[in-house]
Amino acid sequence: MATVFERNCVRVSGVVGGRPIVFVHGFGCDQAMWRFVVPDFEVDHRIVLLDLVGSGNSDLSAYDPDKYGSLRGYATDIVEICRELALTDVVLVGHSVSAMIGVLAWKQAPELFGALVMVGPNPRYIDDGDYVGGFSRTDIAGLLDALDANHLGWSAQMAPVIMGNPDHPELAEELTNSFCRTDPYIARQFARVTFLSDNRTDLPDVTVPTLVLQCSEDVIAPEVVGRFVHASIPGSRFTQLRATGHVPHLSAPEETTAAIRAFLTG
Repeated sequence: MATVFERNCVRVSGVVGGRPIVFVHGFGCDQAMWRFVVPDFEVDHRIVLLDLVGSGNSDLSAYDPDKYGSLRGYATDIVEICRELALTDVVLVGHSVSAMIGVLAWKQAPELFGALVMVGPNPRYIDDGDYVGGFSRTDIAGLLDALDANHLGWSAQMAPVIMGNPDHPELAEELTNSFCRTDPYIARQFARVTFLSDNRTDLPDVTVPTLVLQCSEDVIAPEVVGRFVHASIPGSRFTQLRATGHVPHLSAPEETTAAIRAFLTG
């Protein structure tokens, strides 16, 4: 049986004894998405990178549709990794759906985590009454049906929309390739878990310092959603980035790094 480090392709770098930062990627991505941000933090932090099971270079044989039928399964893996590494006061940086996975990891083991950084969070993608998540139920049903019908075509169509930054087509191409590398069955399962999730009621429970990083012109996590997350987490900090799209650590790594730095030192 693979160890948790093999299962999640865990990589550890940086300064031994430095405050640990665990970076967790979003849907269809992998740990390589953090490569422009990590070097700045390696000089004074312990860095942990991982691939969620079913993504990147994780052990695909470890994918259990029951365990990963909710975001809590992924949160359990993060807790296990932190415990195996004997980490405490962890800064958990989660992109997109992994912002909510981070909240669930904190709820499972609050003694391990000292701060949360949410990059483009969305606790519920489907609009609900007065709540605006960015998508109607019909939108999400159509998105999931399209993914079921044609994984590669869906990836090629959606990745540029998610990335934004049409002036830099190489970024959309990288995201497209990342989506296409994901096992189609796992991608369909993870998409359902992601886009049908609702973690709004978990947010008011968060008691650690939390940063909400909000991109401009983000179709996956519009500003109204980021404002909702900020208002729902007591004492959280909200930072509006100039970066456009949904993946600022690729499209605007310097601005993203500076915002996280300011949060950690301020």
